[in-house]
Amino acid sequence: MKHLLVFAVTIQVFAACNSSGTTSGSAPASDTAQTATFKPANVNEQVLYNRAFNAVIWGMPAVNSELMHESLLQAKGDYNQIVYWSDLVNSKNQTLTPNPDVIYVNPFYDTRKGPVVLEIPPAEGWSSITGSLDDAWQTAIEDVGPAGVDKGKGGKYLITPPGYKDKVPAGYISMPSSTYTGFAILRSNIGAGTKEDIAKAVEYGKRVKIYPYAQAANPPQSVMVDLMQTPFGNIIPYNIHFFESLNSFVQREPWLTRDMVMVEQLKTIGIEKGKNFTPDARTKEVLTAAIADAHKWLDGQYEMVFKPPFYDGTNWALPANPQTLKAITENYTDANNYPVDGRAIAYSIAYFSAKHLGSGQFYLMSIKDKDKKTFDGSALYKLHLPANVPVKLYWSVTAYDRETHALIEGLPHASRASTSPGLQKNADGSVDVYIGAKAPAGKEANWIPTDAKSGFELMARFYGPEKEFFEKKWTMGDAEKVKE
Repeated sequence: MKHLLVFAVTIQVFAACNSSGTTSGSAPASDTAQTATFKPANVNEQVLYNRAFNAVIWGMPAVNSELMHESLLQAKGDYNQIVYWSDLVNSKNQTLTPNPDVIYVNPFYDTRKGPVVLEIPPAEGWSSITGSLDDAWQTAIEDVGPAGVDKGKGGKYLITPPGYKDKVPAGYISMPSSTYTGFAILRSNIGAGTKEDIAKAVEYGKRVKIYPYAQAANPPQSVMVDLMQTPFGNIIPYNIHFFESLNSFVQREPWLTRDMVMVEQLKTIGIEKGKNFTPDARTKEVLTAAIADAHKWLDGQYEMVFKPPFYDGTNWALPANPQTLKAITENYTDANNYPVDGRAIAYSIAYFSAKHLGSGQFYLMSIKDKDKKTFDGSALYKLHLPANVPVKLYWSVTAYDRETHALIEGLPHASRASTSPGLQKNADGSVDVYIGAKAPAGKEANWIPTDAKSGFELMARFYGPEKEFFEKKWTMGDAEKVKE
């Protein structure tokens, strides 16, 4: 009966994936097959197209994660090692909406040979870690650091593989992973943001360790790979490489009960455990058409996420609906709530999930200005932040490329934060941040540059958000176009 329930629920999910466009104003997958991009020669091609479209929606977080693994290997790193940035990230980091106001320390784990230990150092004053350990589906196993399980005391987290039955020994914090591989996205906070504080944050972050549990009695030194000058990214490729990456993921990771309906779905498009993915020329054409249309559909759905907004009358919103957040944080334990559509939207623009979003950090995004027009990189905007932002650590505002959702390439910096050196405050303690291709005279310290030839989107981060933030006793308006 349990298996029948799971099967019925999953079928319902994918039926919704094919029909959800009718409720949002977007064309459903079966209708987009009749566009100029793809005309099925027969019913088999129609099925191939539909299942490829569904595979994109379902597989988005897996491919998002797999792309980071590909970048890890290209950077000559590997699993059970730690990649980090020895300064604030620049646009060589082309991950999805990264934070340019922290020091990133990202361990990648592989439990195929047994459990792995992740050591988090104890917090020391403002030196602390904000972050979470995620499986390869980017579902948070738990948060770490002061806002996580160790409450700032530090600790040894034992990451165990799927099906692990042994008792977790005393002195370790259990982290059961549903996949063999995964990663931790850790942010070493930078204090006041001075050069000295940034250097201190780097050294503190390098105290994170990862090693096989089998070597816990005499742990080897963790391999640390500095990516400051190395390209690294996971921008979603809306082409045949998406399916190649999905195939790599399927070959390595176990099937989860909730996803068993996808075994046959993926087999139709040529992805099957134990077999090579070798689509012929026509199949590639169909898959390419399906992912192109899935891209258009996801972008349309992304714009719908901003309704309702976090602050009434504004365009600021958390880019994931409550149903999706609930499912991710509960690891999809509710058989009646498997929002693959919402999950795909979230992981098409970002990577990583927190177990308890709002404890350590909270995010708001905006893609439109006060006049409800999309942001134009050639224009100048002003964002006013009232005084006394209710955060324990810091706030920041970052501009990203609207098309790729990554840092805009070739610019001197991507954000302004309460930790930005020289940030100018108004007489009442409020701050005006300017976003545009050219800095207004005298406001360079408060300026976020953009590319005049492309659109952008904004993310506001609040680290260590306090109760007043969620009670909305402090509110932030929209960015306003500065009239020339």
